[in-house]
Amino acid sequence: MRPETIRPKGARAAEVVASGITLPRWSSRLARFCGAVLADAGAAEWEVAVLLCDDATIASLNSRYRGKEGPTDVLSFPRSARPRSPRFSFPRRVEGDIAVSLDTLRRNARELRVGVEEELKRLLVHGLLHCAGLDHGRGGGGAMIARQEAIVRAFAGTRIIGARRN
Repeated sequence: MRPETIRPKGARAAEVVASGITLPRWSSRLARFCGAVLADAGAAEWEVAVLLCDDATIASLNSRYRGKEGPTDVLSFPRSARPRSPRFSFPRRVEGDIAVSLDTLRRNARELRVGVEEELKRLLVHGLLHCAGLDHGRGGGGAMIARQEAIVRAFAGTRIIGARRN
């Protein structure tokens, strides 16, 4: 099965693809959200691809690249590390790939008692932070998660899923 792709007009290089699911109608808004977060953070140059998928697809990626069985909510694959800009400690250039399981995202939202849109933003920001070279696994977890939540709050009014048609 060939993944569906959308590359919105006006975005630098945010690409959204789907595997195991139909590409959602709101994919171009998701790409613009990623671009807005990166632009606000001072990442003047960026190239990010987001894979929206099902649990089976992300479980396969999780096994292949992390050696862990079963699905997860988000995976990030940074392409490079570059000098950082002052805001949010993003590098001036952010490059990477992010995979989000919409199945796990929905379960997370129910378990955490938050909206699906809020959880989607949280997972995207989490992935972007990893693509920017930040890590929560080696003692920096508190700082990364605090930064993640600050960004999610800053973009609370930005709609991805529930936006009116553009």
